[in-house]
Amino acid sequence: MSRTCPECGKPTDYPYRPFCSKRCADLDLGRWLNGSYAIPVQEEDNGIPDAEDPVDRDNLIR
Repeated sequence: MSRTCPECGKPTDYPYRPFCSKRCADLDLGRWLNGSYAIPVQEEDNGIPDAEDPVDRDNLIR
C-alpha cells in the first residue's frame, strides 16, 4: 500500500514517514511550533465576574 505525503502529495519515504522528505517534515513541524494547529478554546462562564467585567450591582447576593 502506497501512502502520500500530507504536505505535498508525493509518495512517502520511509525515513521521513508520513512525509516524503525532511523539507515537508520541517514545514509541518514549523506549523506545530508557531501554533497553526492549535485547537480553538471557548471558555465557559463560571458565574464569577473577571476583574475586567462590569459588576451588575442589582443582581449581587447580599
